[in-house]
This record gives sequence, C-alpha cells and structure tokens, in this order.
Amino acid sequence: MFMTNGNFQLKHIFGLKIRDLRMSKDLSFQELSEKTGLSVSYLSEIEKGKKYPKGDKILALAEALKVTYDYLVSLRVSKKLEPIINLMQSDFFKEFPLETFGLDPQKVIELLSQAPEKINAFITSVITIARNYEMRGEHFYFAALRSYQELHDNYFPEIEEAASQFRKEHGALLAVPVSVNALKDILNKTYGIKLDRRTLSTYESLRDLRCYYNAKEKKVLLNQGLTREQESFLLGREIAFQYLDLAHRPMETPPQRGDSFEAILSNYKASYFSAALILPEEKILKDVHKVAASPSLDTSMMVRLIDKYRATPEMLMQRLTNMLPKHFKIKNLFFLRFVGTDNFSFYNLTKELHLARFHNPHANGVNEHYCRRWLAIRMIKQLRTSSRIGKANAITSGAQISKYHGTEDDYLCLSLAFPNVSNPAESMSVTIGFYIDDDLRKKVRFIQDPKIKSRVVNTTCERCSWTECEDRIAPPVHVEKEARREDIWKALEEIRMKGEVVN
Repeated sequence: MFMTNGNFQLKHIFGLKIRDLRMSKDLSFQELSEKTGLSVSYLSEIEKGKKYPKGDKILALAEALKVTYDYLVSLRVSKKLEPIINLMQSDFFKEFPLETFGLDPQKVIELLSQAPEKINAFITSVITIARNYEMRGEHFYFAALRSYQELHDNYFPEIEEAASQFRKEHGALLAVPVSVNALKDILNKTYGIKLDRRTLSTYESLRDLRCYYNAKEKKVLLNQGLTREQESFLLGREIAFQYLDLAHRPMETPPQRGDSFEAILSNYKASYFSAALILPEEKILKDVHKVAASPSLDTSMMVRLIDKYRATPEMLMQRLTNMLPKHFKIKNLFFLRFVGTDNFSFYNLTKELHLARFHNPHANGVNEHYCRRWLAIRMIKQLRTSSRIGKANAITSGAQISKYHGTEDDYLCLSLAFPNVSNPAESMSVTIGFYIDDDLRKKVRFIQDPKIKSRVVNTTCERCSWTECEDRIAPPVHVEKEARREDIWKALEEIRMKGEVVN
C-alpha cells in the first residue's frame, strides 16, 4: 500500500511551488533554465517531485524566481496551492492505496497541480456534499471497495487458490458441510486462538456485535444467539486473517470504524476466503450448472443449497457474484441487501454491488422511499408480519422479473429473506439481479418459466412517474420538479422564438 512520507511530501511541495512561481512569472522551462543554469529535464524532474536540488541550486532558483531561499525550503505555499497540500497531508491520501487501483501517486500529484483552482473547487464541493449527506471517511472507503470489486469482476483467483490450498492442508475441511468444530480446532491448534461465547453478551452496548478479536489474549469473542452458519463464517474469516497474514484489519464485526482502506480491504479478503472455504469453488459450480440447466425454477433450491453447505443466505448470494462473472460470463448483475423493521414506511439498502454498469436501485442518503414492488422489500414486509403474529420466521425465497417503468430494462431477481438474529426487531433480504438479454436466456433455461411473475418496478416513489402504481407511498416530487423545469424551458424557448420573428 502506498504511504506518503516526509521526504515524498517535501519533494512534491517544493516542486509544486517551483511550478507555481514559474507559471506566475510566465517563464518557460527554457527561460528558467537560462536564468538558473539548470537543464530543462532537471527542472521538469523537480516540478514533478522526483528530484530535490542541493543548496546551491535552490539558491539559483530563488534568485531567478525572485523569492527568498527560506520560502522555497519552507512548507509555506500560496493560497491556491493550499488545497493540494492539504490533500497530500490528509489521512485519506496517506492511507488510500492508489497503487491498488493502478494509480501512480506522483502522477496523481502532477495531475492535481495542473489546475489547482479547479481542484480547490472540487475538493471543497466533495467536502460540502459529504457533510450535507452525513458521509464519513468510511463511506468513501466502502465506495472504493465496491469499485475494487467491480474492477476485478468480484473474482480473485489468488484467494480461491489460497482457500483450496488450505483445505488440502487440513483434510477435515474437505467435507461438505464444513464443521464448526473443525474450524474451531484449527484456530486453536494451529494459531493458538480460543473462543469466548460469554464476554460480549455481558455488555448491552455490544448487543449488535457478532464477534470481537482480542489479539492480546488471542481470543475470538462470539456473541450469544449466533446461528451455526454465522459462527462458521466468522471462524473461517478469523482463520483467513491469520493464514493470509492480514495485519491491518478491523477487530470487531461488523466493523464500527473505517480507519483505513487497507483494513476494509483486508476484511473483504478474509470474508471472501471464508466463503470459499465453506462453499468450495468446484462444488458450488456443479450445483449452479445444474440449477441453470433446469427448464423450471424451484425457488426452494436456494434454501436447499444453504442447508447443504450450512451457509448464510448472504454468503450464498455473495458467492454467486464471485462465480457467475468468472465461470458463466454473466457480468451484468447486481447484489443488494435490504434491512427493514416494523416501520413499513422505510427500508434501508445497507450493501450493494453493481457489475458491468450502475444498476438501480442504489443507496441514497436523502430518505426516499424505495419501490415497494421489489420482491426484496415485499419479502421483508411478509417476514415482519409473520413475526408480529407469532408464526414461523425462517428463511424464505422467491423470484421475480423486474421490469423498469419507462425503459426496456428487465431483470431476473432471486431473493432470500431472513430474520436478523442479532436484532429481532429487524428482518433482512439479499437479492441478486441479472440483466435479461439473449445471452442470459441461453445460459439460464428457467428464465422462461411462466411461474416467475413479472412486475413493473422503479427506484423510489419520489422518482417514479407511473400513475397506475397501487403500491405508491410517497408523491413523485422529483418528477414534478422536472416537469416544472421543462415547462420553464419551453416558455423561455417560446419567448426566444417570438423575439427572433419580431426582429
């Protein structure tokens, strides 16, 4: 991971100042070269932050640019360079792994220096938007993680290989389903880590935490009430932190702070590894091929796969987002996780992934009402109702063809809904959606099954113009605003046209 250090910052600050002074005095590289006796190529290296000159050369630059030697070697900069320097010295720039995304830190600085006034406006705008939408640093890190997943089609062969190798090293993991006791024994015997199922439950404020790793005592603290499947995932993930030697990591689950992108990325890699242990690539692929080849859809097959591998619903759906792009070349898909309570007015989209393009719906921070015609939301509502009247509240499954209103976009959506065992007041759903085209129809035979109902959907009520919707719970305020803007432009255009006729 790239980390800025004092020497890196000093060279770049010096280079930015030289470039700023040269440009302000309207000097070309050649002209500054003639004034200082330094070559054009050397001056270019200085401005790019690749070279830091010795004292005599700094003095020559100071005299040519009509500033003091002390000013050039200090950290003081002009007002228009301040936002760039602040960004370089910020925690975000220090911690964000530019190289993970194929970005050269020096090139980024060079790009930023080309138009500092515009960068100033951009940075200020981002900060303002973040404050208005109550966004914290971790929001940016999680957005970056999604981009990282999408960049690799959410498939990482090195982690798949590591999980496969680990199973071979520990024969007890070759069986399906993977045993919780086998994972516990490996943690204890291989890494000296013990389990504690008591401590977390003694703190009311930690009720929603699933686990915490006490590194000092080498203990995994598990909350009471976790399912067998959740325990397996958490233990498999702790094995991953140890086996993959992921030093920068969150200790608690779910992570409560996004201290660095590396910690969030490590958490993702460990989760991926755990899922690959519990749902081995070669075995889950056989099951997926069998399901895709069936001419009819049995939605309960998803629950049967969960039972077969003793996986959580989310783990199964996330695993599909690993397998399908790589092995089926189905890349035009999305994954969504909704959470709902007995307040049927609001549902939160708490996790999302979009491959190939930015599908709808996606998370928004403006408290809009997601379309109730989505299967994922209807299933949460049904679970909450069942819970209220004391009926069984287990995993449910379903399928739907979602047809976006006003577009040609149709999606095959497979959803699972289940209670949140960490918080009985909540129910959750996970959905994987596939953009329907001729290629998908060839690869997934059951898509033609007439039992799969089609429904017109949209993103949120506030952005939907469909007048026949019986599930609307909020007026189409954004549609109304857009219509008013259109009326204004039509009226102004009419005035302009009349003026041209008169003239």
